[in-house]
Amino acid sequence: MGGPGEPPEGAPEGGPGGGEDEYRSVVFDESFVRAARLQEFSAQERMADHAPAVRRRPPMHRGLSRQALVLVLLIALAFGTAIYMGVRHPYDTPAAVRDVSLPLRTTVVPLAPVGKVPGAADAEYLYAHSPAAQFRIGAAGITLPAARDTSHFTEAQVMSALDTVKEYLVRSALYPEVLTGGETRPVRVLLPADQHLQFDESLNHPAADGRHAVTGWLVRLDARSVRLADPQIRVRGTLAVSETESTILEVTADHTYVYALRPTGADAGAKAETSLFTVRRELHFRFDREDVRLHQAQLSTSYVQAGPLSCGDNAADVFSPLLAGQTAKAGGPAGTDPFATDRATAVCGTLASGALPKG
Repeated sequence: MGGPGEPPEGAPEGGPGGGEDEYRSVVFDESFVRAARLQEFSAQERMADHAPAVRRRPPMHRGLSRQALVLVLLIALAFGTAIYMGVRHPYDTPAAVRDVSLPLRTTVVPLAPVGKVPGAADAEYLYAHSPAAQFRIGAAGITLPAARDTSHFTEAQVMSALDTVKEYLVRSALYPEVLTGGETRPVRVLLPADQHLQFDESLNHPAADGRHAVTGWLVRLDARSVRLADPQIRVRGTLAVSETESTILEVTADHTYVYALRPTGADAGAKAETSLFTVRRELHFRFDREDVRLHQAQLSTSYVQAGPLSCGDNAADVFSPLLAGQTAKAGGPAGTDPFATDRATAVCGTLASGALPKG
């Protein structure tokens, strides 16, 4: 067996240096005594209790240092905070993939009049004797419904979508620079980036193919033949909101616009009369949360009726309205009324007599 162990804190200082200490096995320092597992009873204790000569002491427990305790607490606090933030995250989790805009589907139905287009010297007279007599003027005719939250969109998000749709309707059907000036940027900037290509293709290569009608995106009048006789365009319609998916909000806009027009160029004489031109647009817009945040609108469906027009005109590119005293080159199925809510089923319809001003 080996000799006695060293004291817990090393050999005592101050002993004779060099060589073997002959008293090394019997000399103990204070730390050795404190660390001993056995403790001798005093003489008085042994006399009183007849106890054994020694008793076993409980092992010493060394506590954690203050620095270690603080470190443990910090780690526990950080871990608890991470768990809490994972359960109660204060921000919306972004979608992994943004909703892709659907290609716009367009239907443009020109409405040909029966007989001559009525006219008058005064636009107010025509309005007063037409179904647009009670319509409001300009943007005031595009009224917003009360915004309410849906299952997955807040009231503020619904209101933002409605505001965006109203702005689109105003820019695409009431801005003079868009109507007769050929401007398109005011409308384009409200569309999401993934619809810009289709929008640009429609402008560069308009076609009545259900995808590339300029007049499906906006109202464009042929500035070579007509001009606005009254900037106070009459408007009436409705807006409706629905949640079609948990991530999609849909807004349907159904409005009728009535424009007072006069001829331009050689036909614009002093005696040229004013006539009315009516456009009914039913537009469907889609919004995901990113569209709402960016103040953009996905235009998914556009259904348009417009007249008086000739059926042979390319209404997909620009509207060339028939003016006071003019007649249509060709007719179509009878009785389509842009002031009614039913839909025309023909590529070209006949403008109902009730949609025209009364003499």
